[in-house]
Amino acid sequence: MLKLTSGILNEIRESQKSDVLLVDKLTLVNQGQGGEFRVDENGVLKFGNRVCIPDVTELKKSILEEGHRSGLSIHPGATKMYHDLKKLFWWPGMKREIASFVYSCLTCQKSKIEHQKPSGLMQPLVIPEWKWDSIKWIIR
Repeated sequence: MLKLTSGILNEIRESQKSDVLLVDKLTLVNQGQGGEFRVDENGVLKFGNRVCIPDVTELKKSILEEGHRSGLSIHPGATKMYHDLKKLFWWPGMKREIASFVYSCLTCQKSKIEHQKPSGLMQPLVIPEWKWDSIKWIIR
């Protein structure tokens, strides 16, 4: 299970202030029209119980790397990783970005069968023809 540390939460909270979409959601929350969006006691914008991640590439990449290479769930597939991360995080297009990240992982491409190409066309082996004359000669 992933655990959020205060350092990453501080970085998320500060980055949320510069994301246009999340600033709009924060404005709606302050007006009482946020729907499922809310601000927690630490000032972090959340969608339900999930932390809203701003559109910062480095931040998303670090979350994806931690979720994909953590000690508890090493290199999960896209579906498993999405189900794990969606318990804690939310951002638009999250499922698509997770799938793209997992499918671009070199370790996963090497080890998972759906990424491996067949070695070639399957063809029968050539069976040598036996000549009875040569068998008789060996027996004699």
